[in-house]
Amino acid sequence: MISQEEAETEETVTCLHMTFYHPCQDDKMMFRCLNFRKREQVRADEMAKFGRDSNICHYNLLDTRVSRIQFSLQFYRKLNSSESCFEIKNMSKKTKLIVDKTELGYLNKIDLPWKCIICFGDYQILAEIQEGEAVDYFETHLHLAEVPILQERHLPSPQPIPESGFSSSSFSSQGKNPIEIDENE
Repeated sequence: MISQEEAETEETVTCLHMTFYHPCQDDKMMFRCLNFRKREQVRADEMAKFGRDSNICHYNLLDTRVSRIQFSLQFYRKLNSSESCFEIKNMSKKTKLIVDKTELGYLNKIDLPWKCIICFGDYQILAEIQEGEAVDYFETHLHLAEVPILQERHLPSPQPIPESGFSSSSFSSQGKNPIEIDENE
């Protein structure tokens, strides 16, 4: 039996969590070919391709409005660093890809932020990178959103209302700053 001191160190794996949403997902079932149940390994030297063509793309979106290859993700390590990153490239000639607020035309690519929203057409994908140490492969873990991701991420947060019943936003809307008052006054 191998003691804990002699056992090999377990290597953590970079995982790309992707949460998908489309307003017609219940009716059209365009995500039915995606595996939402478990993590999948992707070799580091392969591109993760998303699109309609099942002969080219591992991640298939069953929708005629999606390009044969909509976008690709390439895993890489930064030079002189242990940091792992993903590069996202728009592979669609017809549809622009929006990564957060950056619009990518055909063959444009950028580094994928560690947490961002990817949009094309009516599709919304929340991408989150969970950092790991493995260099030979990464994992993808796909999720399905019940509500629009953009709606969920951009809802104004409710302001707490102090015991006085006046919120600080009602003061600032009058051009005044809130004044601290002793409870006994």
